[in-house]
Amino acid sequence: MNDHSNINEFKIFGLSIEAFSVLYGVFLILWGVIISFISGSESITSFIPSIIGLPILIFSNLSLKFEKKKKLFMHFVVFFGLVTLLGGLDLIRSLVNGSIFLNFWADLSKLMMLFTGIFFVTQCIRSFIHARKLRESNN
Repeated sequence: MNDHSNINEFKIFGLSIEAFSVLYGVFLILWGVIISFISGSESITSFIPSIIGLPILIFSNLSLKFEKKKKLFMHFVVFFGLVTLLGGLDLIRSLVNGSIFLNFWADLSKLMMLFTGIFFVTQCIRSFIHARKLRESNN
């Protein structure tokens, strides 16, 4: 991270959107690994949060490292955040089928992905709006 923090920078819990995205990527990776271990799942699908979290972690780190490409990398980050949210929406299928929480760990992961995905994508959009307004006010 750079040492010259901008006071006009969008913050979430005191963190830049890029730093918050790094933490979210790590969270998703750890969630998938821990839930797979706890549930004893041998299915690759239990690692879906980890699989989605990896590009979020990579692209958010790249956005911190390459300031001039931050906008591009953060668009990739929000794309994978949207994938997280959409993956969580699969919970609706279990709800409609009447089989919600029959596979407790899978549905818990979907619930987590839905709510954290909504929050994350919302924060990314707020950050993009903030950056645009800041850019327009500087012109």
